[in-house]
Amino acid sequence: MDATDSSIVSILQREARISFAELGRRVGLSTNAAAARVRRLETAGIILGYRAVLAEEEQEPGAGLQAFIDVRLKPEADSRSFLAWAQDNPAVRDAVHVTGPYDYLLNVRVPGMPALDALLHRLKTESGALQTQTRLALR
Repeated sequence: MDATDSSIVSILQREARISFAELGRRVGLSTNAAAARVRRLETAGIILGYRAVLAEEEQEPGAGLQAFIDVRLKPEADSRSFLAWAQDNPAVRDAVHVTGPYDYLLNVRVPGMPALDALLHRLKTESGALQTQTRLALR
């Protein structure tokens, strides 16, 4: 999975009903190339399906995993770019600049461990994160 695939997955997580034309425009591909990428991601098992999220599910307390991720940025990383990345990621509930050995603390909610693993991978490949430390909320 390359950076374009990661961008496609990120967009589809927020807007599963986006047209291939609009998806392609956002990631710099033609309509046909965007459709082919989505089909390849589906065939590879990266995209397992699409679903409607009902209001009750979104507000259900305790649904999914809540985690806190300490993030240390690469020395050359731009804080504004990191915050823009975090703001565009639907799993990130809050991002705060902190003191100590890490630069930011993210409060995230994901459906399960595979989604957390994917989020951590994207953090390290897309956002400018050098190092992360993750803690799961137990209650």
